[in-house]
Amino acid sequence: MLLYLERAYRVASRALFATRGLSFTARTLSDELPKPPRPIDDSTSALDYKTSHKVRPPPLPKMDLPRSRSAEEAVTNILYNTPPPSLQPYKKHVLNCLVQNEPGVLSRVSGILAGRGFNIDSLVVCRTEIRDLSRMCIVISGQDGVVEQARRQLEDLVPVWAVLDYTETRTIQRELLLVKVSILGPEYLDDQLAGGPSHEPRAAHRAHAEQTKLEREMALARHFEESNRPPQHPPPDPSSSSTSTTSAGGVEGARPLTPSEALRMRHQHLQSLHVLANQFGARIVDVSENSIILEMSGKTSRVEAFLSLVKPFGIIESARTGLMAMPRTPIAGLLEEDAANEGDVAVDASLLPPG
Repeated sequence: MLLYLERAYRVASRALFATRGLSFTARTLSDELPKPPRPIDDSTSALDYKTSHKVRPPPLPKMDLPRSRSAEEAVTNILYNTPPPSLQPYKKHVLNCLVQNEPGVLSRVSGILAGRGFNIDSLVVCRTEIRDLSRMCIVISGQDGVVEQARRQLEDLVPVWAVLDYTETRTIQRELLLVKVSILGPEYLDDQLAGGPSHEPRAAHRAHAEQTKLEREMALARHFEESNRPPQHPPPDPSSSSTSTTSAGGVEGARPLTPSEALRMRHQHLQSLHVLANQFGARIVDVSENSIILEMSGKTSRVEAFLSLVKPFGIIESARTGLMAMPRTPIAGLLEEDAANEGDVAVDASLLPPG
């Protein structure tokens, strides 16, 4: 019995030793293999990045230039503690935010700006080529000092990696526009806006056209009956008869277009819009019976100019994405040439010594 227990103990000891050796070998191999980087799966990664790459920001710009105050201003400040308003002008600022791609980031960023009284002119946000990173382009108007304070407050948010101010940076700015324009003409725009999904003129216009046609037929019938009767009075004045016929029957004032005339009108308007779109680099993406949709990408000023030029045709609907900006990549050779040109000062030849 003792021999059997001793033999079993030896077998168990050998198995335990072999298991420990395998685990030690696996642990050594796992330590030697390269480990992948820690995945970015939460917003605290942005906080860790800002903590490890902490850069002391420059001082805030001065709000006002020092100037001498009058006695009235000094007394008002002492009595009511109301300093004079800032004299800095309001200008457009373009902020580019790099944020964590998670729910609620947009509401937190917009809440910070709304709390400071900023009206957001445009806001474009979408994720980048990195799955956990989104890019947000915000356009606001305000003073330099106030916008800088808001930028730093946005950068202190946990899911925000960094906030860049592209106001004084050379950037490429683009905006996308989709506009639906009528090809029937501006006189049919109100009827199209009140029409169906295809923006066809409403039924009231058709009823008015049918009524005008009925009145014209009745006027022709009366004229035919009067022409068969013998004349009992001198013929009326041609000018007065034409005026009365026009006012009674509506022959010339509200004459509806024939299908051929409507087709020619649509073709002319479509051709004009096509030429105008080619001048602005736009293109026609949809054509229907009564309207077309134009697509254009360009600067904000160019988009507004294009809208003002197509407005006389009749704009049914329009949609704009807002401003997107990306900084230009500087070229070293051109920067050196620009610096050299700025260093050359024009000298007046009359001030030089003779010879």
